[in-house]
Amino acid sequence: MSIFNSGGYGYQGQRQGCFNMRMVIGLIIAGIGVFSYLTHTEVNPVTGEKQHIAMSVDQEMQLGLQAAPDMVNQMGGLVDPSDRRGQMVNTVGHNLLDHSDARRGPYTDNFHFSLLRDPQTVNAFSLPGGQVFITVALFDRLENEAQLAGVLGHEIGHVIGRHGAEHMATGQLGQMIVTGVAVGTSDRRNGQFAQMAALMANQMLQLKYSRNDEFQADQFGLQFMAQTGYDPRQMKRVMEILKASAGSGGRSSSIFATHPDPDARIDRIESYLKDNYPNGVPGDLRAGYQLKTGPAMNLER
Repeated sequence: MSIFNSGGYGYQGQRQGCFNMRMVIGLIIAGIGVFSYLTHTEVNPVTGEKQHIAMSVDQEMQLGLQAAPDMVNQMGGLVDPSDRRGQMVNTVGHNLLDHSDARRGPYTDNFHFSLLRDPQTVNAFSLPGGQVFITVALFDRLENEAQLAGVLGHEIGHVIGRHGAEHMATGQLGQMIVTGVAVGTSDRRNGQFAQMAALMANQMLQLKYSRNDEFQADQFGLQFMAQTGYDPRQMKRVMEILKASAGSGGRSSSIFATHPDPDARIDRIESYLKDNYPNGVPGDLRAGYQLKTGPAMNLER
């Protein structure tokens, strides 16, 4: 009996030792993730903010260029080069770059503005490094040039703000933490629940950063619009169009999955306008050409 007890105690001790070792390894993995996240920082040349970044500017541009063809294929391809709508997207995008603080960023020569043929998905997005896209489904809902400038200015803001690189950094941090928890709790009864909790925390971290980025990109869009001569009040109408698209047959779930509610964005836009234009928006800021029923588009830059 004493031999049986001794053997059982040894087994339990060995099991406890293995568990302790797994915990140590898990903590090391998580610690490496935290250390890497905290030590990889850069100051944004436009905002002056210190950011946790996972890659260099050159790597961002290379990543965006590599990812662009797949994104284009998934969204039905690009409109024909002769399509005046696509030309308008390109012209307004470069006007924003030429006449606003967006030109202060390191991506100016790498920006490309493209119109995608997808007639159903109401969306616009950008890839790291300067690849900016808008779908026909969203373009055809816009009413004037200023609204288009607001959409493109918002996407330029994501690039200038280096939001993609920030997300990759936080994603790597979250993955390292989740992996560390998985290793450290792999033999515990409640280990599965701990892993699920860590995964959920990582997902919530990503969602929080994404929504904060949307608000910042809206502010960039408002700033770039006004500097280029567009009426920033038209950004409110863009939010109303996005909100209406949810119930009009347009597939806009990709917008509302990560973007704040349009009403919340409208509130932020109104606060921005009030703070920056206490005496009202200057009369020389314009809505620009009507995209549906207005005069022929002047595509001169």
